[in-house]
Amino acid sequence: MPVKFRGRGLGSWRANEDGAAAIEFALLVLPFTLMVIVIIEVSLMMANSSILEGATNDAARLIRTGQVQGSAEPEAAFQDALCNHARIMRCSSFQFSVKTLDNFAAADDEEPTFDEDGNLENVDFEAGDSADIVMIQVTYLYRFLTPIVGRYFSNYPNNSRLLMSTIVLQTEPYEFE
Repeated sequence: MPVKFRGRGLGSWRANEDGAAAIEFALLVLPFTLMVIVIIEVSLMMANSSILEGATNDAARLIRTGQVQGSAEPEAAFQDALCNHARIMRCSSFQFSVKTLDNFAAADDEEPTFDEDGNLENVDFEAGDSADIVMIQVTYLYRFLTPIVGRYFSNYPNNSRLLMSTIVLQTEPYEFE
């Protein structure tokens, strides 16, 4: 226990620790709160990215097995598969392009293009036939809730970050009856 001086002068002022905890708390509460907000916001972005990957895998599986191609409305079936997996994400914000390719090497030449708002250009839906090579690209614009975090992590206007998942696969040999 520190010895407190009861007399007047500089020594008594320096030894007096009344309110030190309140001042330390006041100095640390803002950086701590900002750090917690950044951790939560980046965690939400990473969770959305992981959910997008899972949704793309689920929808791609339906293309691989020919279930999408055999449905009455293939594009709607694909979008439903995406939305059913990613329930916490805004389904209307998904953009996707499904193209058939000549070979797997052609996927390297298929760079996605986006407009200034982050919308996917050259959107096609060609799910292919039996034993075709298909490239599936799904994008989602994640909007940050806090401008502070969005300033450092966004890569599009309005505090948004473009999340993207790409899968290249060969459909299974299937037959429709």
